[in-house]
Amino acid sequence: MSDQPTSPQTVDLRQVLDLTAAAPLTEQLLSLRGVDLAVDASRVARLGGQCLQVLLSCAATWKADGAKLEFVNESVEFGEALQHFGISPAKLATRKPSQ
Repeated sequence: MSDQPTSPQTVDLRQVLDLTAAAPLTEQLLSLRGVDLAVDASRVARLGGQCLQVLLSCAATWKADGAKLEFVNESVEFGEALQHFGISPAKLATRKPSQ
């Protein structure tokens, strides 16, 4: 095995993250459980509470699993939605424990 870090797998979030997007997002994220993940939020125009719950659960799961989770290319709307919900982007990110 190589000691070099591998690049995280990327997941692109939909433009509208509402109730209808919650189940598919959950399935997509669960299929990648345990994998270092970069979530691209560049297209997000609307973030609803249900998808925020999915993302918060994902952050907790990745943290418990010791996998890296980061949000990249956050759209202005994504950042504003997090602020409206009282969530800082850092709350969603995880880091692997230092070795």
